[in-house]
Amino acid sequence: ILGYNRGRLHLKDTGLADGIVVTPSHNPPRDGGFKYNPPHGGPAGQEITNWIEAEANRLLEARLEGVKRIPHAKALRAATTHRHDFLNAYVADLGNVIDLDVIREAGVRIGVDPMGGAGVHYWGAIAERYRIDLTVISETVDPTFSFMPLDWDGKIRMDPSSPHAMQRLVDMQSRFDISFACDTDHDRHGIVTQGVGLLPPDHYFAAAIDFLFQHRPDWGPVAVGKTVVSSRLIDSLTARLGRPLVEMPVGFKWFAAGLQSAALGFAGEESAGATFLRRDGSVWTTDKDGIAAALLSAEITARTGSDPGQRYAALAAEFGSPVARRVQAPATAQQKKQLAALRPQHITSTELAGEHIESILSHAPGNGEPIGGIKVNTASGWFAARPSGTESLYKIYAESFSNDTHLQRILTEAQLIVDAAVLQARP
Repeated sequence: ILGYNRGRLHLKDTGLADGIVVTPSHNPPRDGGFKYNPPHGGPAGQEITNWIEAEANRLLEARLEGVKRIPHAKALRAATTHRHDFLNAYVADLGNVIDLDVIREAGVRIGVDPMGGAGVHYWGAIAERYRIDLTVISETVDPTFSFMPLDWDGKIRMDPSSPHAMQRLVDMQSRFDISFACDTDHDRHGIVTQGVGLLPPDHYFAAAIDFLFQHRPDWGPVAVGKTVVSSRLIDSLTARLGRPLVEMPVGFKWFAAGLQSAALGFAGEESAGATFLRRDGSVWTTDKDGIAAALLSAEITARTGSDPGQRYAALAAEFGSPVARRVQAPATAQQKKQLAALRPQHITSTELAGEHIESILSHAPGNGEPIGGIKVNTASGWFAARPSGTESLYKIYAESFSNDTHLQRILTEAQLIVDAAVLQARP
């Protein structure tokens, strides 16, 4: 989208490319989704997605009356239909964001699990073009995803941040210097190292940020973007690097403008989605790119001699070693709506896990937009509660810079605080 629209933005609303993705992403196959990316290339805003949702439901209720159809063979012959080689165009450009030469020269052994997704055939093309030592462990494509290990709740999820979904690669970790997987639309990634196994997304983000801002000399004074439920260690790291920090609500759409203008050097969200600038400091993507984010782990390993798990251990020794957890539970549409409407005044507690509550947020510091829930901060920990955007669940995120006992106490008290606040907020 960005490549096509470059030089055409003066055309305003005509003659510009946009895009559609049909995918279950990292959700169960039955929860397949429809994604729309407008001409800026990033995820669509809520005003657009709300319209799409309403129109789709209207058409379903009308049994698709009014939907125009055309036979597939005729569509392929239409003057308005043009073929585009997505795979080779992407692969040829990939060396402008990742130093694949240094990966090849260092002989890094890479393992990849495409999880039966859209990038399944990209990895072989990348290995062939750049002559890197990359092994695809499975090219199976199955719409039921029956080859996937079951997730924590017995459901199938192609979630590369889940240790259950990543079990195949974790079991093979000794075969490779670094290995990784991407979800079905390849916008999320999971990194497996020999010493640690599956890295939590925030651990990898910290290692990636530390590396990028020291090994991209052509980048200008660009900022780091993170979501409000990402690790506080990133705040300390960004300050040490002397870079601005932009803290946004959950949802990659909030990063699109900053990435397009190249004001953000890196942007990442807690569910293992990230992207960053080209090596020359210009825009690469305005949406998450799981392939580039995954391959960065191999560049880190090649250039520094340490994998991202080892790099994170050094950062934890410098800034403290936080423990974090995300818990989730079923929630009705009404409960999700009430949780999203919480405001600081609904929180009556003054302490969390034995510490004074320093701040309560319902809006993100980076842009003042609602975070769709609440975040409560203390000196050595925090929690955030928000409804899932895709499933009938709500999520509580928590982090402690003390220990597991403190983290568990935060989670327990967070549940009580949220329950009381939801009751307080009811009309």
